[in-house]
Amino acid sequence: MTVLSSMTLRDCAATIFAEAVAAADPAKSLRQRLLLVPLPSPKQGGRSILIAIGKAAPAMMAEALKHVLGDHVALVVTHAGNQIDVPGATVLISAHPVPDERGLKAGWQVLALLSEAREQDQIIALISGGGSALVPAPVDGLTLSDKISVNEVLLSSGLDVVRINLVRQHLSQLKGGGFLRHGSPAPVTAYILSDVIGDDLRAVASGPTALPVGSHADARRTCIEAGIWHRLPKSVRTLLGQSNPNQAMANEATNILIGSNTISLDAAHACAAQACRAEIVSGALIGDVSEAAEQIWRATKSATAERTTALLFGGETTVHLQGTGRGGRNQELALRVAQLAQERVIPGNWVFLSAGTDGRDGPTPAAGAIVDAGTLDRIHRAGHDPTTLLANNDSHKALALSGDLLMTGATGTNVADIQILLLGSDA
Repeated sequence: MTVLSSMTLRDCAATIFAEAVAAADPAKSLRQRLLLVPLPSPKQGGRSILIAIGKAAPAMMAEALKHVLGDHVALVVTHAGNQIDVPGATVLISAHPVPDERGLKAGWQVLALLSEAREQDQIIALISGGGSALVPAPVDGLTLSDKISVNEVLLSSGLDVVRINLVRQHLSQLKGGGFLRHGSPAPVTAYILSDVIGDDLRAVASGPTALPVGSHADARRTCIEAGIWHRLPKSVRTLLGQSNPNQAMANEATNILIGSNTISLDAAHACAAQACRAEIVSGALIGDVSEAAEQIWRATKSATAERTTALLFGGETTVHLQGTGRGGRNQELALRVAQLAQERVIPGNWVFLSAGTDGRDGPTPAAGAIVDAGTLDRIHRAGHDPTTLLANNDSHKALALSGDLLMTGATGTNVADIQILLLGSDA
């Protein structure tokens, strides 16, 4: 970005967000990390088994294959929006956020490849956000239908990603250390692009190369406390009601973080600071969107009227679904901030952007939204009431009416969400 005077606040917010996404480029992030921690080689007579799962899987695999030496095999599982050809690798397409039959088949292929591993081999895992839904691989006694039902309940529960993945881990053969269990005795090295705030690697893609977040009892208690226990399939309740099977693992993986929301938030700050006063208010904007909107509004008190200010946030909020509408956490957060700004009045010109770095917010084609002081009026002029739409969790329709949806397409990466509040005057 050059200077703020050359663009509107909306353009400026979009530019800052683009810088945040660029900082999470999977190939670049992996390349830089490999300069410090090169790909490990198999023992004599062995081969490298490369498995990439997640929204950034194709780009990570394409880069990794430039560095691998000797005999190897490579498998990629990703979302349709991120599909690219990766010479030298088999690329499988699965569904996100709700698992499907393609994902089930992909999960079995991953398990089959891991089961071929020998002691002299080296397993190289390339993990990014989205992997949980992409390779369902249910444990014995559960079906894909059970997994789909659980996923739908969890995604509408308001639980954060760590607690969601706590439950998911116990329903899958691959999550919660599955690469270690099924790939034993081969060693496992994982390069991980984190979409989890705080970078708990047990929760990224439900931790295929990490120990479980908790036990069956922990997962059961989480579901009971969230009020969703009796909405789960009977087979799942039966499973989580049992004592944990032996989860001991012969080896632990070498897990290496290559990118995160913090890194992208720092890039957004550097970009914004070139043109205005910039402040990272929070790198952990989590919890319900209504509470997050209040936190964002309160941050406006730190702004000065004399100078344009960028207030930056990173995180991953949650939405407790109560209506039948369509939207995502970023769109709902943006609409709630627009409501608060009108009710409590943010003086002067302002814009607020909330978007997912993967380019997709919930089950919609939008990455999120950019709202301003005119958003609610535009919805009213289109003949609808924003409060009614919000009560029905129909933020996508509301923001389409106001022309405020942010459409980036799939970005090929995923490090959770970025929020940008610009306070100032258009040039």
